[in-house]
Amino acid sequence: MGQVSKQGELFPEVGAPEGTTFINGRCLVRTQDGHRVVMVAGIVIAQYTLGDRMAEAHAMVSLIDQGWAEQIEVARAFGCSVRSVRRHQRRFEAGGLPALGRQRGYPKGQPRLPVSRTRQVTRLKERGVSNCQIAACLGVSETAVRKVLKRIGWTESLPTQAHLAMGGANPERSASAVSEPSLPPSSDPSTSNPKLSAFVSSDLPLVPSMDDDPSDRRFDRLMACIGLLDDAAPLFRPGTAIPGAGVLLALPALAASGIIECAREVYGSIGPAFFGLRTTILSLVLMALLRIKRPEGLKEQPPEPFGRILGLDRAPEVKTLRRKLKRLAGLGRSTRFGRALAQRRVAARGALMGFLYVDGHVRVFHGKATLPKTHVTRMRLSLPATTDYWVNDAIGDPLFVVTAEANAGLVKILPALLAEARSLIGERRLTVVFDRGGWSPKLFAKLVAAGFDVMTYRKGHSRHLPKSRFREHKGVIDGHMIEYTLADQGVSLLDGKLRLRQVTRLSENGHQTPIVTSRRDLPALEVAYRMFERWRQENFFKYLRQEYALDALVEYATEPDDPAREVPNPKWNALDGQLRQARAALKVLPAEYGLKALLNPESRRPTMRGFKIAHGKLGKQILEAVKHCRELEIQRAAVPRRLPVGQVVEGPVVKLATERMHLTSLIKMVAYQVESDLFRLITPHYKRAEDEGRTLIQSMLASAADLEVSETELRVLIAPLSSAHRTRVLATLCAELNTNPTRFPGTNLILRYEVNEAEEQ
Repeated sequence: MGQVSKQGELFPEVGAPEGTTFINGRCLVRTQDGHRVVMVAGIVIAQYTLGDRMAEAHAMVSLIDQGWAEQIEVARAFGCSVRSVRRHQRRFEAGGLPALGRQRGYPKGQPRLPVSRTRQVTRLKERGVSNCQIAACLGVSETAVRKVLKRIGWTESLPTQAHLAMGGANPERSASAVSEPSLPPSSDPSTSNPKLSAFVSSDLPLVPSMDDDPSDRRFDRLMACIGLLDDAAPLFRPGTAIPGAGVLLALPALAASGIIECAREVYGSIGPAFFGLRTTILSLVLMALLRIKRPEGLKEQPPEPFGRILGLDRAPEVKTLRRKLKRLAGLGRSTRFGRALAQRRVAARGALMGFLYVDGHVRVFHGKATLPKTHVTRMRLSLPATTDYWVNDAIGDPLFVVTAEANAGLVKILPALLAEARSLIGERRLTVVFDRGGWSPKLFAKLVAAGFDVMTYRKGHSRHLPKSRFREHKGVIDGHMIEYTLADQGVSLLDGKLRLRQVTRLSENGHQTPIVTSRRDLPALEVAYRMFERWRQENFFKYLRQEYALDALVEYATEPDDPAREVPNPKWNALDGQLRQARAALKVLPAEYGLKALLNPESRRPTMRGFKIAHGKLGKQILEAVKHCRELEIQRAAVPRRLPVGQVVEGPVVKLATERMHLTSLIKMVAYQVESDLFRLITPHYKRAEDEGRTLIQSMLASAADLEVSETELRVLIAPLSSAHRTRVLATLCAELNTNPTRFPGTNLILRYEVNEAEEQ
């Protein structure tokens, strides 16, 4: 026993010191008192303080690069994964030692998302969004999304949401119960009420919404801010007595106009935005129908109620809407936009395009820029202005509008207008009706040769017809009893080269109104009726000035104009004015001279010589006036009548920027068309429709309404109107609109209209 004890003392058991970790047979790591050393064959190759991640990563990389250890050995000794070791190697190769000093935690400078990534991914998957779309929204790879789904245990058996833009549905409901609604067989637009067949909206691409709460759209705003959202999806929430929600009655007619589809085809997108193209166009049209006549009118409107009508938490405000208009105007596509709208209108109402009414509307400019002047008929003045020429259909609804260059007259612009009308309407017979501003027999000959028919008032003095030539004409046209006293005859113009027809109306006061036309196939009664219906267009201008602020300028900006464009020479005009005054004075002097000759007693001055001597002073004045007129005629003849505008205007030649003005005119045109379509729907049910129909439509659109949201429908419960018979008309209109379901743009929600019976009681 003693010998054994001595052997234990001579060969004690040798072990590794505390804190030592062997990497392999040659390498080890020793940690003591907060420090660490790395040794190879007893030689220290690295030493550092615990927590120095850069030095530790460099030690790991050095062991592998020098061939002293393998990746798996280093990873096991330092307590990390092999992937981390490889990552350190790649960073060292790419950026050297500084690249190994990356701090722990979320990278600085990269924005954090407002909620956890797991919660976002879960919420989006419940909505049925694909992994690729989630990755694009979150700014990560699809692999990262798959890993998150794997970690949370996501399976395809979980409920999914079929439609992406939900109309304010409860976020806690089972998404499997939500599916895209299908139209009932009985509501096929081709077989239902023909008056409403065009009101069914076409399918538009639905945009995803990342928010569950319709009153809090912060996540969608974040997506728009980082460039991942082009337009916020409409999300509705229930509400009572929402001011102006009755304007949703206009959506079926608005869908029939195709304005949103046309805007999408022409403009595409206006870039990443919460208030995108669809929301902007819809806001502008609904504003016009609610008589918010310009963007500045939004200052007087609370944004939250109007936003609820749009399916948003708040409506765009003044600066936002003006920026959107500026961006659309910057694209320079308003002409294409107007043409697309006109094509949709012609396709839906082609039967009304046989007669086209053309007239110009002068929009006065009160800015500081020097613009061409034109005569403003309603003011009886010549003022700086721009002239828009409108083309309306047979019942007075606008078809398209063109801004004339430098206030060109109707005679000059009419061929271009009719060429545009021909391209829209096709090869059918067109009769253009206009006022005396377009009188030009040479133009008539060209238009008739081009296949158009003309109808206008005769300009200038014409021989009055005897009353024996007139006959009474009675008949019913367009449902109206018409009675005129007319005379029908032929008329020759251009020295007999152009033969037209003249129908003259005799008024009760004896005034005769001659109408010249190339239509020989129409009865005289219809010729007079179509010509006098031109007042529909005048009433249209008056209505748009009062109700839609047609004359309001959305901007005062100018743009360069052609300096070679010829304008009247101011010097020639001045000389011409002096000549007219001189000729007027010359007319007075001979009249006075003749009066004196008539009253001259022959017993006092029996000879002409004596009369001239007695009135020599007056005769001298006449001779001087004749000489002065002759001198002015010579001076005027030496001055050119027209000059390039660059020689007349001081400074740069500019014109009023027309793009934004044209775009707002198109918006107001569509709003008027929508109102007209609703007006025609209520006309059979309202006796005083001709006098009060549009006022009634305004009341309906401005009414408050309750909103009820289900998974497939948006119910609009409109408050009763001021009287029982008006409320009955509203109920009839709701029933008409419900026959052909219309979806709210950007959603799968079908609009249903009713009168709020609770308030009615």
